[in-house]
Amino acid sequence: MEITTFDPLWLAVIGTSLIAFILKYLGQSVPKSWLSHPRILKINSLVPIALLSALVAVQSFTKDSRLIADQRMAGVAVAVVALILRAPFPVVVLSAAATSALLFKIQ
Repeated sequence: MEITTFDPLWLAVIGTSLIAFILKYLGQSVPKSWLSHPRILKINSLVPIALLSALVAVQSFTKDSRLIADQRMAGVAVAVVALILRAPFPVVVLSAAATSALLFKIQ
């Protein structure tokens, strides 16, 4: 019978799961008075915007941990222009996707 050592990957998975559980538990035990502070309310309203912006930047301007400039950058630029012109959200998404697809097809 062969005795194997504990795989470090499983240790990382279990450790990360435990940390996530503890953070969620602590988040549920924060007093309501702390969460109703105006500064905290303002920060909580801005966090999703910052996370989504970071996700868009990473997905649009990187590939394999390198910065790149390709058709996705043009799509983001078209989306920004559409937002500045106050276009409806479906128009923003479709125009950005169409621009990226067209430039990808041309390449």
